[in-house]
Amino acid sequence: MLKPEEEVRDPAYNAAEFCSTKDAARLLGVSHRTVQLWVENGTLQAWKTAGGHRRITMASVNKLVNERHEATAPAAPAALPEPEKSRRKKVLLVDDDRTLLRLYELELQGWDLPLDVVKAHDGFEALIRIGEQRPDLLVSDLSMPGMDGFRMIRTLRGDAGYNQMAIIVVSGLDRATIASMGLPADIPVFPKPVPFAQLRTAVEDVLDVRAAGAA
Repeated sequence: MLKPEEEVRDPAYNAAEFCSTKDAARLLGVSHRTVQLWVENGTLQAWKTAGGHRRITMASVNKLVNERHEATAPAAPAALPEPEKSRRKKVLLVDDDRTLLRLYELELQGWDLPLDVVKAHDGFEALIRIGEQRPDLLVSDLSMPGMDGFRMIRTLRGDAGYNQMAIIVVSGLDRATIASMGLPADIPVFPKPVPFAQLRTAVEDVLDVRAAGAA
């Protein structure tokens, strides 16, 4: 285990496994100073680069998010009847364009499908939401600041707990660029502007859901 603030002179690390104090503060919803204090007291595991920049393990961030979520979670509502509970699916939408993310949400709500929507604005936040919510489907952009969609997907595919997660990509990048960046060939890709009719068909096929009352 890394010691708090252990110094690494020549770090060779997977960037998907670490984040800056600024990213950690945003993901945890606290101030930059609070993150620094948590690093100093060992709550968050981190080390310093030769240039003096903190790098915090995503594992310790995820652990703290889960602990805080459990501590503040309200009492669980009455359980849904089993047929209704098992019928609903959870979709995580990931895009740094907040206007487009809201458009996604409104569009999916109008599909009359048994879907619950979760949102994230970049790859770091998406990984946190995946750990919290365990969605059935990820619909993601590729070009995002911080951790982009390519790195996020590589992280998921390298994790035994999430490597079978259903993923659909919606991107403004051309197919040649996407292929050259190593996106797995089994992931469906749709262009921007979003072709919502085609996206709906893909979502229905992936999750095996249909509109209420459909044959």
